[in-house]
Amino acid sequence: MMITSSEKNPYSAEPMRLIRRYPLNEDVHFFQVRAVNMDKALELQYNPGQFMMVSLPGFGEAPFSISSTPSRPGLLEFGIRRVGRMTNQIFKLKENHIFGVRGPYGNGFPIKKMEGHDLVIIMGGLGAVPLRSLLLYALDNRDRFGKIYLIHGAKNPEEMLFRQEFFHMMNRDDLHCFLTVDQDDTGEWPYDTGMVTRLIPRIKDIDPDNTYVTVCGPPVMYKYVVDEVLQLNVPKHLILMTLERRMKCGVGKCGHCIIGGYVYTCLEGPVFSYWDVIHMQGLI
Repeated sequence: MMITSSEKNPYSAEPMRLIRRYPLNEDVHFFQVRAVNMDKALELQYNPGQFMMVSLPGFGEAPFSISSTPSRPGLLEFGIRRVGRMTNQIFKLKENHIFGVRGPYGNGFPIKKMEGHDLVIIMGGLGAVPLRSLLLYALDNRDRFGKIYLIHGAKNPEEMLFRQEFFHMMNRDDLHCFLTVDQDDTGEWPYDTGMVTRLIPRIKDIDPDNTYVTVCGPPVMYKYVVDEVLQLNVPKHLILMTLERRMKCGVGKCGHCIIGGYVYTCLEGPVFSYWDVIHMQGLI
């Protein structure tokens, strides 16, 4: 079910209540929200990798990736970075504030196709937000997936999103979890130090033809990560990249996110295979 306040108007947002918020680092905060109408909250369906449009009267609206998992219904979670006028206002919101949300939009990950496969999740920086949704879904439905690898990189320990959450995952027996930071000035970081690409060769005992690899992070990261993943012999169509583009309407009307003259990221993305990427100029 798509959540809008009117089925006739796709731009009409549903009232949402801010339930919980806290900082993930200095510039990114965690927001947990729920529809004011509890029936609509429980009916909302989405796939990991999709996004919602958040609106504030007088300030406009903006797209944000969903970080929660549909396997835990009733709540939506976001990791939002403060970058401008709209997000500055979002950062001023207090618990119990009501604002508008519509969606979900985008294609998301092909969850049903991915079930039964090994799964490698590679995230960097803000890419942890949408890939956390996929990771939590896979862990909540652990019997539907083969081996699961998580590789997460950040510039430094303070900037690693969901840091404590991933620390706890290091103790799981059903997840191969590798964490790294580019540098650690504190000397207290307990795990790897260096680029995220250094951890990819640690992926062992997977069947390349039965493995989905998902990647999300800063643009500079994609080329180097994919080069390493290709060394594992994973087919190009099984390498999935969730790409951040400036999206405005979410329904393919404004043309703000168009690529190559005909691909609308808000409709046909934001998840693309590496096969798509190499056959379409401008995706990354």
